[in-house]
Amino acid sequence: MIVTTQQNVGPELDMSGSDAPPRNWRGIGLSMLVIVVVLSLVLLSIFLLSPESPKRPEKSYLTLSDLESMDYQIQIPQLYWASDYEIIVESRDGNVIKQNLQTKKNNILLSNITLMSLKASSAKLSPDLQNVLLILNKQQVLGVSFTATYSVYNIRTREHWDLKPPLINESTLQYAAWGPHGSQLVFIFNNDIYYQQSASGPTVRLTSSGILGTQLNGITDWTYQEEVLQSYAAHWWSPDGTRLAYLSINNTLVPSMELTQFVGADYPANKKYAYPKAGQPIPQVKVFAVNLNGPSHTIELLPPDSFQHREYYITLVRWITNIRLAVVWLNRSQRHSLLTFCDVTSGVCVEGELVFSSDSIFFSVPAKQGAGGEFLHVAMLSIQLGGKEDSLRMLTSGEWDVAAIVFYNPESRAVYYLSTEDMTRRRHLYSVETSGNFNRTCVTCDLITDCNFVDVTFSTGGTYFILYCKGPGIPQVSVHRTQNPIDFIVLEDNEILKDALSTKHFPEIEFKSIHLDKYDLSLRLTLPPGFQDSQFPLVLWLPDVPGSQQVTEEFSLGWESVLVSSFQIILAHFDARGSKNQGLQLLHETDNRLGSVEMKDYLALVQHLKRLPYVDKKQIGVYGKAYGGFLALKLLALSEELFACGVSVAPITNFQLHSAVISERYLGMPSQETSAYTVASVLNDVQKLKDQQFLLAHGIADGETHTHGTSRSILTKIISSCQKEVSTTYNRQLFPIYRAVCKWVEEGTGPNEVGLALSSKIAQDTKTLQWVYVASTAYYIFIITSRDVRGSSLKM
Repeated sequence: MIVTTQQNVGPELDMSGSDAPPRNWRGIGLSMLVIVVVLSLVLLSIFLLSPESPKRPEKSYLTLSDLESMDYQIQIPQLYWASDYEIIVESRDGNVIKQNLQTKKNNILLSNITLMSLKASSAKLSPDLQNVLLILNKQQVLGVSFTATYSVYNIRTREHWDLKPPLINESTLQYAAWGPHGSQLVFIFNNDIYYQQSASGPTVRLTSSGILGTQLNGITDWTYQEEVLQSYAAHWWSPDGTRLAYLSINNTLVPSMELTQFVGADYPANKKYAYPKAGQPIPQVKVFAVNLNGPSHTIELLPPDSFQHREYYITLVRWITNIRLAVVWLNRSQRHSLLTFCDVTSGVCVEGELVFSSDSIFFSVPAKQGAGGEFLHVAMLSIQLGGKEDSLRMLTSGEWDVAAIVFYNPESRAVYYLSTEDMTRRRHLYSVETSGNFNRTCVTCDLITDCNFVDVTFSTGGTYFILYCKGPGIPQVSVHRTQNPIDFIVLEDNEILKDALSTKHFPEIEFKSIHLDKYDLSLRLTLPPGFQDSQFPLVLWLPDVPGSQQVTEEFSLGWESVLVSSFQIILAHFDARGSKNQGLQLLHETDNRLGSVEMKDYLALVQHLKRLPYVDKKQIGVYGKAYGGFLALKLLALSEELFACGVSVAPITNFQLHSAVISERYLGMPSQETSAYTVASVLNDVQKLKDQQFLLAHGIADGETHTHGTSRSILTKIISSCQKEVSTTYNRQLFPIYRAVCKWVEEGTGPNEVGLALSSKIAQDTKTLQWVYVASTAYYIFIITSRDVRGSSLKM
């Protein structure tokens, strides 16, 4: 069978020839050319008429001059609570504003125009928001302490008057502040306390024992301000404002130091203050409570029997009720402390049975956590009725530390605290229930991007809290509803700083953990941008004080950032043994061994750093200030070839000549711990420094680590020893950098410009500009540096 298939096929084209006329190729070409020209003209017109797109600026390197610009300043607004839902904000432009968090309305209470007309440097509103305490003519004394003249300004009447004692023309006060209610006032004049029930009411003198330079009431001396309470105020209001507790500090037996201050006069002025060195008499301290209602009645709260007729410190005073105080007494060796509860009506302080109404207080106390040793945790002490045994319960546990207890909410029965539970380098806000299973919650974890290191302050009733995000991102401040923290208002986002830094090559941060002995120790490397492409010099940055923590996620912007950005230097921060917030076992490793065990950690760390591919092992330097300056000199002496050079700013060269609180805390009493003090002295290492290249800087007006007397002879010994052993000559230079002597640099120059000019001057001489900038806040800088530093392999 034959099957056929039919297909529909169109007519075939004959490709062999055609009768059509030939194409005009020339015309076609001309037409295409015209089209191209027209399109080009159109595109050119569009390009010429279109607005020029902004070019992305190339990034530049961070400089010291940038740090002086307002665009590069971290803005932290002055905030305080007026009520549970109202906050007082001092704005950037100087207005004092009340912000209602419920209605979202703002009200200017005090304009910047008014403040400028009154020539006030700052202002504080009374709790009733009726009056303003103005601070004028502020003069720094020591540390955070200052004297000033104060005025009270009435917002409604616009009247203002000076705050001063009756029948006294002198109006310079040492301290003044509002009380907790209404417009109560307390101020301190010539070391005595004065009280006013209202801003315009009569003045009552509460103490009369004050003696300038010797006996202080209600404020701290240098020891308590810098080393114990870390506060200038040494008085505490009862919750209802009817009583005031205060410290009375007697420095009669304490030896004094003198600081030379250049204040623009023909002769320098000397500032004399009590400064107990190791083994010398410490301040004698007492705690009193005074009734403010009716005739004032003052009663002394007596120390427990074990502290009677002994030297001790008072480290905590806290009101529990309106008539009960908690007081912590610490013996001089700082090995034994005692918490007592004092009845301010009788003056009796007891550590055992308590006889007042049921209540609870919260403390962070050491608690054993298995093989990891002790860590600080939240404890609740329930105070029982009728002399029954008190109940102490631990609310938290784990191998992490509680950094601070910040608030207790009796309604929700929750304690809020800051801790390192997430990571040792982080600090978040947590809450823990005081009943049931003690459930705890991280309040701020993952709440805001790049916010892992925080501080908080709660409103009076705990409905809101202010969150200070300190890093790792650029700091910002916000206010949150406690029950729903994602409901918040940003008060400061530092957008100007963000924009400024977006145009700069900014350092990168890398965290590592180094296992040494039985510990995993934290390391933070601050790296130049693009650090993988080459090898860079490295500087080991040492802590200023013992028992601190360097490795955190807190944002920083300072002259060390310039080192990394502009000079391409890697910075290494390291938490060696003796660092805090990683358990008490690690913290107390350096007890009676300061300058010994941490040395081993730093030397092992440097060997590890030398193996990193991006570190130039021939260009490793070391920098330290105060305790860090001591460590820097010890490291230079212990290692002949590890460091190319070093810088020691205001070093503690001999702990026996340093503050009694710090020296005895870590080394004990000099009379009993001679060997510990010998090991912790740089004098024994002077000979080993003779071949090292280092710079030694010290502020003559440094109030903590002195260059006077014996301390100065220590520096002289270092110089003379080095000069005898080597042919290199050493330079000694004095540089004034306080605002009263700014004319030395340039007429009309401010203190910041002086610091920069001074840094530039030192840079010309030693090629170490970045080293010395940190010391430019002292009145004078004392420089000892070898000329060989110019040829150091650590290139800046």
